[in-house]
Amino acid sequence: MEAEAFVSRRTAMETPGVDSRVSSAAAGAEFRWMGNRLLDATGGFVGSLSPRMPGEPDFTPVVHRVETSVEPEIDYEGLPQGSATSTHMLAGSVAGIMEHCLMYPIDCVKTRMQSLHPEPGARYRNVMDGLRQIVRTEGVWRPIRGVNVLAVGAGPAHALYFACYEKIKLSLSDAIHPGANSHFANGAAGCMATVLHDAIMNPAEVVKQRMQMFNSPYRGVLHCMGSLWRHDGPAAFYRSYTTQLTMNVPFQALHFMTYEYLQELLNPHRQYNPSSHVVSGALAGAIAAAVTTPLDVCKTLLNTQEAQAIHVMQAEAATAAVGTAAGSRHISGLTEACRTVYRMGGVPAFFKGVQARIIYQMPSTAISWSVYEFFKYIITKRQHERRLRGDGDK
Repeated sequence: MEAEAFVSRRTAMETPGVDSRVSSAAAGAEFRWMGNRLLDATGGFVGSLSPRMPGEPDFTPVVHRVETSVEPEIDYEGLPQGSATSTHMLAGSVAGIMEHCLMYPIDCVKTRMQSLHPEPGARYRNVMDGLRQIVRTEGVWRPIRGVNVLAVGAGPAHALYFACYEKIKLSLSDAIHPGANSHFANGAAGCMATVLHDAIMNPAEVVKQRMQMFNSPYRGVLHCMGSLWRHDGPAAFYRSYTTQLTMNVPFQALHFMTYEYLQELLNPHRQYNPSSHVVSGALAGAIAAAVTTPLDVCKTLLNTQEAQAIHVMQAEAATAAVGTAAGSRHISGLTEACRTVYRMGGVPAFFKGVQARIIYQMPSTAISWSVYEFFKYIITKRQHERRLRGDGDK
């Protein structure tokens, strides 16, 4: 559109000596004359008329251009330089705590449903049946027993998790496809971030799952930690670490690649869009959870060290006349866990609790991503406003 607009014929005819072409602040706007001053529809001053030199028309319009400043759209994906890491860590920490705390009752049922040899009082048809039975027989607070240790671990774990993911994703994407999204970079960043996340979360997971089991002998979190330390030593807190990494690395790689792919479809401009974050997070979590359920069953066995499973392992070792294994009191390692799961239930045992795991992960990842993106947007917006105020004061 041309910078100059035409004043209406009526105005030009009623004002002799005025050239019909007059610069205006916006094309198509209405103007009126008052004396030798040109005013807009709201009465604001736009221009004036000044005499010309002899031999030229009596008047010429002198129009003052009206500058309108438009505040640039906030790009919350491109965070302010120097504050990106702290922003990701704070947003990730809040997202992790909310995710785990809100979904903890479902996680409690999932842990029990993955038991290879559940007690008669801990056999549930589905997630809702499990929650009803736990509340009815063990009290209303039983499904959230141990949530405090998970909240303490989830804060720093998710802070490192999201900060590491965003930093590595940006670096790898620039190296592989500058200026474009890379699925390989997303997956690799998710895998590397998982190593740090699980290093912090694994001890909390061990204590949490011990507290969640039916007829758990521990009075509280500190009692559980002290008992584990005295009887099994510090190694008990990381007995399932390699298995958890084996599960979470493919889980997070698939999770992040699916999420970023869905964001390209649902939110191609990468603006803050809560509905797209919820849908992408939920679907990504469901797919990744279903695929990695067999490894999650093995991880639960290593964390809980079910007595019945240990008896089966010891009986097999005694039958095979392997003296060293016969006296073993623990199931250790992914291979031994897989063998024990298969011995006790065959292939179907690897998918125990798959429904509960998907029901847990779908809202869990939806909450995590939506809360993370929301806080990232809010923090970035405030930093942007502070920076504008700072520039205005100069």
